[in-house]
Amino acid sequence: MSRIRIKNFGPIVSGYLDNDGWMDINKVTIFVGNQGSGKSTVAKLISTFTWIEKALVRGDYDKKWFEKKNKLKNQYLNYHRLENYFKSNGNRETEIEYEGDAYKIILKDGSLIISENSGISTYPLPQIMYVPAERNFISYVKTPKELKLSSDSLKEFLTEFDNAKDNLKGLKRLPINETNVEYDKLNDTLNLKGDNYKVKLTDASSGFQSLVPLFLVSDYLATSVKRQSSKEKEQMSSEERSRFKKGVEEIWSNDNLTNEQKRVALSVLSSKFNKSSFINIVEEPEQNLFPSSQWEMLQSLLKFNNYNKGNKLIMTTHSPYIVNFISIAIQGENLSRLTDKSNKKELLRDKLDKVVSKDSLISSDKVAIYQLNEKEGSILKLDTYEGIPSDKNYLNDILIEGNNLFDNLLEIEEEL
Repeated sequence: MSRIRIKNFGPIVSGYLDNDGWMDINKVTIFVGNQGSGKSTVAKLISTFTWIEKALVRGDYDKKWFEKKNKLKNQYLNYHRLENYFKSNGNRETEIEYEGDAYKIILKDGSLIISENSGISTYPLPQIMYVPAERNFISYVKTPKELKLSSDSLKEFLTEFDNAKDNLKGLKRLPINETNVEYDKLNDTLNLKGDNYKVKLTDASSGFQSLVPLFLVSDYLATSVKRQSSKEKEQMSSEERSRFKKGVEEIWSNDNLTNEQKRVALSVLSSKFNKSSFINIVEEPEQNLFPSSQWEMLQSLLKFNNYNKGNKLIMTTHSPYIVNFISIAIQGENLSRLTDKSNKKELLRDKLDKVVSKDSLISSDKVAIYQLNEKEGSILKLDTYEGIPSDKNYLNDILIEGNNLFDNLLEIEEEL
């Protein structure tokens, strides 16, 4: 399991208050908090450092390239517009550390210090996707150039959205409203189709305009990685083929290796180019969605996340429903294990599947929910009760506060 430690970066001040500041990046990791509390900041740093580790493993760049002074700040953090988040005043100097499956990375005095982990036999090469909150904009454009985007992350998402559209064959069932989506290649338009209607995505509700790009890209990339990991043939890019060919030549020309060692080395080399995990980092999956639609969308994301062992789903959210629905997926997993031992196994499984899809269950030990405090710049992990996330969380507290405010108004009404 990978983990990250952040202090004095942007809105993050003291950072995570337990475990010496280290936050686990679990199979499902959720960040909740007020706007400006640093949810997206943490998610973007995870995206950045996970990508750096991937580039090191695959051989895109060597350690010295990343360890150059201010390389992280000037070239890689501006991808997510984080280059101005550094602090360097006395005791408030930025501290960032990342520990992944293959590498440890430490930021010190503006430079990265990178060390390779020992004893690592496998590394699930990831397909990393950052899904920005601005995704609903793409319903109005055909190409990124039309918006003259300055956001590299949104440009990349648009590219994958185009790939997902091109890969769409016939009707694709969406998780909400019993609606399908189809791609008209001739006119380069996405259409939504129900029992008695057909409407262009550009003319659809804001909920569909936010959901369709997220769903199509997540489905496309998760399925693509699933195929690759099951050893179905996937084409490498020309750059990857060139590096792979060079690597093969170096292995076979190494007279210090036995034939068996060469075969092992070739197997390791091949594994570096076949993606075997999907890291889906999603800002506000609930965006513009009715609560029941949030649940259906979340089940889809969890389903994609369960395709591969190494997959991870990382989300930022303002929605209390997301946390509550995660509890349902966890409790469903708990009951699923008990159902397997019951003499009413088939009957109970059918009843359980009507509440929460069996493809969307998640074990409690694979979930981490972090709460960010914008006033203190601190982070706490949400407590659990027998593995279920606590109802006592920032999002539910706001609902309770609303009820209290209404009670105060009733008291004033009585005085009148």
